[in-house]
Amino acid sequence: MSEHDHSPLLSEKAYQQIEEMIVMRRFPPGSMISENQLSASLGCGRTPIREALLRLKLEGFVDIHPRRGALVLPVDIAKQLELLEVRRPLETLTTELGCRRATPAQRAEMRALGARLVEAAAAGMDSRYFQLNRTIHDLRIAATHNQVLVQSMGVIYGLSRWFWYSYLNDPAALLEAAELHKALLDAIAAGDTHAAVAASDEVVEFVSRLTQNEIDRRS
Repeated sequence: MSEHDHSPLLSEKAYQQIEEMIVMRRFPPGSMISENQLSASLGCGRTPIREALLRLKLEGFVDIHPRRGALVLPVDIAKQLELLEVRRPLETLTTELGCRRATPAQRAEMRALGARLVEAAAAGMDSRYFQLNRTIHDLRIAATHNQVLVQSMGVIYGLSRWFWYSYLNDPAALLEAAELHKALLDAIAAGDTHAAVAASDEVVEFVSRLTQNEIDRRS
């Protein structure tokens, strides 16, 4: 089967891999990355790479420079506050729908992932924590069974991860974040909407404090 036939699947895989490299700062802000470089390192053709980079450009991770490549942009801290204004009500909706619509298998996975995230946080900020964090975000939005929300929250969660991995360096804060997420996952898994929404609010408040503290530190 041709690359074109596989393009959507390959593009999604390339997108996730490149996003992780940017978030984990393997490509730090100011880096110029080329399609050829990515094609060689990821082992796929240029078409899915190009599609992934265009998606990352729309989401604010890179800027495309014709014939030069993609420039990795810096995290805009002030924009995180705007992002959180949008995230807050959508988090509430995501949580409410998850409480009502999550399947038994999804609820069981939420309980397991919450405990694993706390364990990973105790070990520090690394690729394991990143992968669990992404998996948890993907699971939460999948549990809404609403494709519009899946797409919208997927972008918001990606940009939030980018900020976290750029500025969350305190081991105690990392563990606090993991424990807040575990409480949220446990409440959704239990179908306790009231407790889940309260836990969701705590997660957003935590990120808001982190963002504001960073802005204050730089002012």
